[in-house]
Amino acid sequence: MATVAGVDSSTRSCKIVVCDADNGAVLARGQAPHPDGTEVAPEAWWAALQQAGEGLLDTVDAVSIAGQQHGLVALDDSHRPVRDALLWNDVRSAAAADDLVAELGGPQAWLDAVGSVPVAAFTAAKLRWMADHEPGLADRVARVMLPHDYLTWRLRGGGDAVPTTDRSDASGTGYWSATAGRYRDDLLSRAFRGRTPMLPTVLEPSDSAGRTASGALVAAGAGDNAAAALGLGIGDGDVVISLGTSGTAFARTSQPAGDPAVNGFADATGQFLPLVCTLNAARVLEATATVLGIELSEFDALARQAPPGADGLVLLPYLSGERTPNLPHATGSLHGLRVETMRPAHLARAAVEGMLCNMADALDRLRAAGATPRRVLLIGGASRSAFVAETAAQIFGAAVTVPEPEEYVALGAARQAAWALRGGDEPPRWAGAATAEIPAPGDGVTGAMIRGTYAHVVEALYNN
Repeated sequence: MATVAGVDSSTRSCKIVVCDADNGAVLARGQAPHPDGTEVAPEAWWAALQQAGEGLLDTVDAVSIAGQQHGLVALDDSHRPVRDALLWNDVRSAAAADDLVAELGGPQAWLDAVGSVPVAAFTAAKLRWMADHEPGLADRVARVMLPHDYLTWRLRGGGDAVPTTDRSDASGTGYWSATAGRYRDDLLSRAFRGRTPMLPTVLEPSDSAGRTASGALVAAGAGDNAAAALGLGIGDGDVVISLGTSGTAFARTSQPAGDPAVNGFADATGQFLPLVCTLNAARVLEATATVLGIELSEFDALARQAPPGADGLVLLPYLSGERTPNLPHATGSLHGLRVETMRPAHLARAAVEGMLCNMADALDRLRAAGATPRRVLLIGGASRSAFVAETAAQIFGAAVTVPEPEEYVALGAARQAAWALRGGDEPPRWAGAATAEIPAPGDGVTGAMIRGTYAHVVEALYNN
């Protein structure tokens, strides 16, 4: 029996699943934490991968790494990092992103060039920030990678091994075009103030990057959301709402989005993955639980004690600034405080509703860009809450499908590893996950009321 490993190197941790290459059955798991923060030494990711993969990675036939997108890993000509990696959630590059958009001629110019409009998260924006704020370090940069590129390279021995990436992760840099399938060296040079460091070779989804020291084939890898789509096996008409540290809404399409509010990413099958990303999802519930002095396991029961709409209490969930809407310096805030709403249950419900209203706005942006959702799949840590899933159906005004809890990013990476191992035009067919179905509410009035109150607060604060 051939076995494959899929790695999810996320913001918070490294998770590994080992699967049967033929049917996707999970045979073993591993996990190790990552340091907190918005900049991290790349060596910490490698250490976590070794810890999580101890006794696992040296026994498999193939491995693939999916990772957090956009982060900047900058190496010198001796293959050493010149600084800690800047992560996607570091918003110091917000002004740099705005400058880049203006310099090229506005959002449409960027859409035409690479299919997406840079925001603070994009690698191009982080290169500009580094060029302007750390020019001495920028001068030492010989090679630029993304987080999953770095780990794939290290798996293959590092050093003089040729770095590789894949379409899905390259499409989040701001200097690789998903439609043209090539780097835009002019945009790289623009972002880095005339510097043109070496970039990874972009592999196709089923390509091999090389082999590990133990002989395992190393697949191309993917960005985390593209890997999740592959792990879920989504098809036409499926829209995924992922409620992890960040929140994402994405779908698989045969054409790029062509909308400045939607990231025009590539997927991990050779098609496209129009995606809307928020900075705040499950962390909103975690932070609220901390304020209330309760465990997350107590959150559902508490939130149910308040009525839908929390009697007008609205939590804007911009705890880390926000990416969509593009408000990098915004803060979270509470509105509608009265004697009758200053209660723990109201705050708990307002946190859930605020998080989901933000995601409903993201879903609307996908629809406006041409996605036609027939099924909404809810994944990520917060989706495991029954109350969150029920409230999502209410606020989205649509039936919600909740796949059984699984590490879908790691599972998608494992499926890609099996594809690279077996070959063929399409990834292997693995059994789909069991799901729970939450029907759409009957009249949609309550969900519309909650969204209307939320929209009124956003309009009053940010759209005047």
